[in-house]
Amino acid sequence: MLSGEETLAVGERFKTFLENFRTEEGKLKYVEAIRRMINYEETSLEVEFKDLYRYDPLLSEILLEKPREFLKEASEALKEIVAQESPEYAQGRVFTPRFTGLFDTERIRDIGSDHVGKLVQINGIVTRMHPRATRMVRARFRHDRCGAEFWWPSNEDEVLGERIERPSICPVCGEGGGKFTLVRDKSLYIDWQKIMVQERPEDVPGGQIPRSIEVHLSRDLVEKVRPGDRVKIVGVVGLQSFSSSSTLYSLYMEANSILLEEKILEEVSITREDEERILQLSRDPWIKEKIIASIAPTIYGHWDLKEAIALLLFGGVPKQRPDGTRTRGDIHVLFVGDPGVAKSQLLQSTAQVAPRVVYTTGKGSTAAGLTAAVLRDPRTGEYFLEAGALVLADGGIAVIDEFDKMSKEDRGVIHEAMEQQTVSIAKAGIKATLSARASLLAAGNPKFGYYDPSRSFVDNVDLPAPIISRFDLIFVVRDVIERSRDEMLASYVLETHTNVELFKPEIDPDLLRKYIAYARKHVKPRLTPQAKKLLKDFYVEMRSSALHHSSQEGAKPVPITTRQLEALIRLTEANARMSLKQEATEEDAIAAIRIMTSVLQSIGLDLETGEIDIGIIMTGASFRSRKIMSEVLDLIKSIVEEERGGQGCVRASEIVRRLGEKNIPEEKVRDAIDKLYRQGLIIEIRTECYKAV
Repeated sequence: MLSGEETLAVGERFKTFLENFRTEEGKLKYVEAIRRMINYEETSLEVEFKDLYRYDPLLSEILLEKPREFLKEASEALKEIVAQESPEYAQGRVFTPRFTGLFDTERIRDIGSDHVGKLVQINGIVTRMHPRATRMVRARFRHDRCGAEFWWPSNEDEVLGERIERPSICPVCGEGGGKFTLVRDKSLYIDWQKIMVQERPEDVPGGQIPRSIEVHLSRDLVEKVRPGDRVKIVGVVGLQSFSSSSTLYSLYMEANSILLEEKILEEVSITREDEERILQLSRDPWIKEKIIASIAPTIYGHWDLKEAIALLLFGGVPKQRPDGTRTRGDIHVLFVGDPGVAKSQLLQSTAQVAPRVVYTTGKGSTAAGLTAAVLRDPRTGEYFLEAGALVLADGGIAVIDEFDKMSKEDRGVIHEAMEQQTVSIAKAGIKATLSARASLLAAGNPKFGYYDPSRSFVDNVDLPAPIISRFDLIFVVRDVIERSRDEMLASYVLETHTNVELFKPEIDPDLLRKYIAYARKHVKPRLTPQAKKLLKDFYVEMRSSALHHSSQEGAKPVPITTRQLEALIRLTEANARMSLKQEATEEDAIAAIRIMTSVLQSIGLDLETGEIDIGIIMTGASFRSRKIMSEVLDLIKSIVEEERGGQGCVRASEIVRRLGEKNIPEEKVRDAIDKLYRQGLIIEIRTECYKAV
């Protein structure tokens, strides 16, 4: 505790600081801030620690070592100044100085018993958020013998612990007997909330799990942050017991101030020397090739995949429309391939050079999975909101292996996270929308173990078409047996095991990470007229190619949609960012078209006609398959409604026989029936007897 002399010194000296501290321009910084606080009807004053240290170093030391006592006296001093400015506003209010910008930032994993009762500063990510609660800080009791009501604690200190012990003696009459009744509606309450803050992924040492600390928020700090937010918190470290009889305690922080970190890549420190190296590197005419070659240099081949990763790392430019709608700039990439083709290694290599990244699997690293979840605290029974991988990766990259193994809950909401870049939760009385502005790099295995080239892409993967369609680039990685290639691959792998030093990346990973962060923060390329024309011509040409497709009813396959056009724009901007260009030129558009065409030809190809049909990705079926499905559905409706008066069902054998008269093969008809059944458009009344819904 502070001595009486120290208490007087702290309160008076802090008041002197607020009244007299001036900026370099000579303005009374905190006098003006207090007036603004009153005008905006606020009760908190943000104080920069460096200002206090510059004005009174000893006072700043007392703040760090004895923060609880300091904050109490500082609050009173602040109230005195407010009362001088506006006596009416000061009446009945508690004012809090909130300190920011401590010189030292502690790692969450390093906070221990030595920090108890001290003021510390931490960086982290909010992973859990409990609902707002109301906390009693001073109780009003009534003594049944004398009938008097009194405050408890009797002084004006607010209770900091979890319990308010009942009085044993009435402070009014001085007697100890009788019943003390709590007068709830006259007691003093404040808003209160509990959150969990976890270490940032980039701060976690290799091979270790992230550490977390519980943080308590009160008054105007409540509801200030959401899961996924990156925060800088200044607060007092305290102890809370596991149970009333336990000698074990857990650490928590009582927050004094919270600052939301910007979603730009501020955590990557770029010095003036780094900036000069980055700008010099960008002038290299082979910079794109060097960046691509620096991604997983020990992995043989896969140039297109490495190029896709490079484009994802740099990303396009997000746009905010005047009407409030937002177009994402993040690029999503999916690898689907046979086992042992280095998919996981490519993902791990990406995680090493990305400035901000969360690496996990399709099952999710926590109960929240890939998006978010409402969970129940087994100790208290209350519900809380927990962020998943895409929310934690907000502003960066989510690298997800085994993407096809994601849970049913994630499949239901991941569409929103990928396109709208938000995660909406409404469960157990908790309704929230969390930001998930992250690029998604995912890898998965084929449904049947190995990729079957005789089947379409959608039939090879265990993912719904709506999710697949939201990826900008999709690559099929096959383990093809070819003697000459196998010899080169074997030689390359053997060389990487014997001469590791020969496979150094073209650009040092640390410099590449800073290069990417610099590009994402400072480079916002705009399409040149030539690039716009090229992308427009490509889109129109691809669309018009469908006109050459012959069909009896005039329906045509769709080779490309506006979703692919928007992906092309993002890829063009990413190509420009790789060279730190503020203009995306025709050359960048050509590179984007080349990689998009490669993707369309590998996954959007109709195996029967040999034509590109993006409907395979968008709907899960080719144009011809959709046409047969339509004929099957029309036939079932026709037979039931017109021939059977709306009663009964149609056997599969009859559908096969009637459409066989139109030269449609039996296996195609049965496949169409199966797809219609899975989509819920027809129901099976009896065994192999169907009726339209």
